[in-house]
Amino acid sequence: MAEAGEIELDVIAVGAHPDDVEIACGGTLARLSRQGYKVGIVDLTDGEPTPLSPGPDVRLEEARRAGEILGVHARINLNLPNRRLFDSFEARLALAKVFRKHRPKVVIGFGGKTVLASPDHYQAMLITDAAVFYSRLTKWDEHFDGLPVHTIANQLGFSIGLHSLETPESSGYIIADIGDTLATKVEAIRCYETQFPAKKAGIFSAIETMNRYHGLTAGFEAGELFMTYRSVGVADLMRWACPGLGRP
Repeated sequence: MAEAGEIELDVIAVGAHPDDVEIACGGTLARLSRQGYKVGIVDLTDGEPTPLSPGPDVRLEEARRAGEILGVHARINLNLPNRRLFDSFEARLALAKVFRKHRPKVVIGFGGKTVLASPDHYQAMLITDAAVFYSRLTKWDEHFDGLPVHTIANQLGFSIGLHSLETPESSGYIIADIGDTLATKVEAIRCYETQFPAKKAGIFSAIETMNRYHGLTAGFEAGELFMTYRSVGVADLMRWACPGLGRP
């Protein structure tokens, strides 16, 4: 995984803490990377303090290793305060600058609250939504260090709730095929030894079960669920409804 530099990315996934993105959409990012797309991750905080971690350097090294396993081209940490992450003008600007600098076509981020888990997740959703908007605003150059405006083509949401098979409320859903990258996703999550010690090993089977369930609903070996914020259009209804159907 290279330094962020000035690399232009096709997709950026945004999490509140290192490990959020791996759990939510690590299989999709790994597959996109294998398909030749430039993939980036933004962690809004370093996730510290956390009970079993000796400090941020360890957590950041876990994130670096996980990103390498997924084939991520750039990983950026904005060093916003963990446990005290709030949707603020400064946080919105910091993320919008990343979008203007790396010019992603698609942004993926939280799509709601994670009940009984960190409230940072919901704040991350608000920050991401605003930053996508701020990225394209003209006549506001004084806030963006000379970075040019950039319009993101599409935005998708994810959820990391593992305690229910119910789909989160949304205007629509997409299942991304991760049949050939599920093992890679789990390997990346295992890098976070400070977060998932032996007594929490059940999370790996929970993640795999969830992904296999979502994949089954779409005819895949495994899949990841994404929420859409706009209608998905098709030019050929029959080819969409029957993917194996040949054109006469």
